[in-house]
Amino acid sequence: MAGRRRWATDEILDAAAELLRTSDTESFSVRKLAAALGTDSSSLYRHFRSKTELLRAVADRILLAAMESHRPEGDWKHRITALALRLREAFGGQPQLAAVWGRYASGGTGSRLVMEEVLQALRASGLPDEEIPARYHRLAVLIAALIASEAGVSTVTAEEREQGMELFRVAVLGADPDRFPALAHFARDVRPLGADRRTAFEDLLAAQLAHIETAVGSG
Repeated sequence: MAGRRRWATDEILDAAAELLRTSDTESFSVRKLAAALGTDSSSLYRHFRSKTELLRAVADRILLAAMESHRPEGDWKHRITALALRLREAFGGQPQLAAVWGRYASGGTGSRLVMEEVLQALRASGLPDEEIPARYHRLAVLIAALIASEAGVSTVTAEEREQGMELFRVAVLGADPDRFPALAHFARDVRPLGADRRTAFEDLLAAQLAHIETAVGSG
């Protein structure tokens, strides 16, 4: 009698990525993945010790794919901006994994390539070496948070989005001016969190890079 097929690590990661396209990370499980592959969970645990380790590996492949075709160009600010936009685009196709990248540390090749590019760009900025790790950390937190936030919005259904917009309109346009005077004053101009994410992403990143540039100039 033939035994069960032995799945290669890359095949397992391909199947996991495909399963995650139709489910979120909370409902995803090694058991469901094993069922999709026609095997048992124990065979997958030979490759990955936990669900978290498996999710990290899938997320890292997104980083690796994004970095394989990345070619650093321009000055240090352009390099970091181009990298951040590339990562946002990469996770846009798999938004469920954006939060995984932001939530868990990763030591995969893709993660190391991202770290290397940001650190090299910061060295090119003229920052003293002793300041670079802290600046890197702030940038990494900002980029991961912005990507995860945008990805979260992208998974909202059209019906959920419309319900949210209606609640927003009621809460803002109907604000009591005595209790919420500033909100009532700006009610017609305030926009919901999901509006114009691309511009907000780029503006926040640009502000952080300008802060670094100021630090370099005053050093």
